[in-house]
Amino acid sequence: MQHLIRTSDFTKEEILDIFSDAREFLEFKPCDILKGKIIVTLFFENSTRTRSSFEIAAKRLGAEVVNLDVGTSSTKKGETMYDTVANINAMKPDAIIIRHSECGLPESLIGYVDCPIINAGDGRHSHPTQALLDLFTIYEYFEGKTEGKKIAIVGDVRNSRVAGSNRRLLPRFGIDVNLVAPDCFKYEGDEFKQFSTIAEVIDDIDIVMSLRSQLERHNITYFESLQEYARDFCITNELMERKEFLLLHPGPVNRNIDITDEVLKHERCKVLEQVTNGVAIRAAILKKLILKIK
Repeated sequence: MQHLIRTSDFTKEEILDIFSDAREFLEFKPCDILKGKIIVTLFFENSTRTRSSFEIAAKRLGAEVVNLDVGTSSTKKGETMYDTVANINAMKPDAIIIRHSECGLPESLIGYVDCPIINAGDGRHSHPTQALLDLFTIYEYFEGKTEGKKIAIVGDVRNSRVAGSNRRLLPRFGIDVNLVAPDCFKYEGDEFKQFSTIAEVIDDIDIVMSLRSQLERHNITYFESLQEYARDFCITNELMERKEFLLLHPGPVNRNIDITDEVLKHERCKVLEQVTNGVAIRAAILKKLILKIK
């Protein structure tokens, strides 16, 4: 049984096969390759893009989606997550998609199921489908020539699961990862080059991935205001004119904090294209895992 807990669960060849399928799914023609399949979603954290993206992807492939309301689930009555998932598994779904604030939870559930588990985000740890759609956006923009490209991941790189998944995935495709963050958000490791402002590194960068400040994951206040943070980390039109680079953001965007209103309209800003690509990538992943394609 193959699951998707982290990006390393797929080989490089499998990822390229997923990209090939995703290109076909970008035509968004309804099909029935998953007709008769049932997919269960369990989102214990708020989600707009990821949850709706998975649901639209599944329905375009002909599958049925059951969205379980975790607010009224038996976990509120004291049932453990393991028993909840074991009971869902007993209903014979074809895949379970789960998001949870606890790092490592999706992986810990594997022994309780007979179907694929897909991690839709666990705590600060991993968000594999987001990283795969980010890489796909980069791969298509540079027509597959990713070797030697340099990316700056900007913002709360310590707490962002998107940053975590991308810094593990992108080097496998030859992309040099650079991290840009204030001291309070810096990554606790020395395997990547780190910078304190975007201005320090922008002239040497091909891709910028701006991140949302993970305010809900902070126990203390690091900045007097978000405007204070934006002075060194907001992507402005001045930066876009200074250097030609591809701009990404996993969403939701804090306008004029992460990226200015003006830049969000720029042709090299691919935030909405990432959303479109996300449906296609998730459709390709569902096809692979549910149909057990090698």
